[in-house]
Amino acid sequence: MLIIKEILLIILMPNSQQFLEAAEAVKTLTTQPDHDTLASLYGLYKQATVGDNTTPKPNFLDFKGNKKWDGWNKYKGYSTKKAEYEYVVLVNKLL
Repeated sequence: MLIIKEILLIILMPNSQQFLEAAEAVKTLTTQPDHDTLASLYGLYKQATVGDNTTPKPNFLDFKGNKKWDGWNKYKGYSTKKAEYEYVVLVNKLL
């Protein structure tokens, strides 16, 4: 079953242009997503554009920095294409 899911992801995966379009489209949202969704958007975008999070975790008093760090670290190990796909899916849900 996992192999079928991975094959479907490869077939249905958006291309990088769709990812870039989603990154622009997310800026047009009329309502701001909740903090967890924002962290997921940030994490998926960083995973797709930078790769795995190798930065040290921010100071515990840096609440925003910690939320962003956790959001990115959650997707550690995702390939660029998988992160792009998940990002496009999430943005489409928000639009």
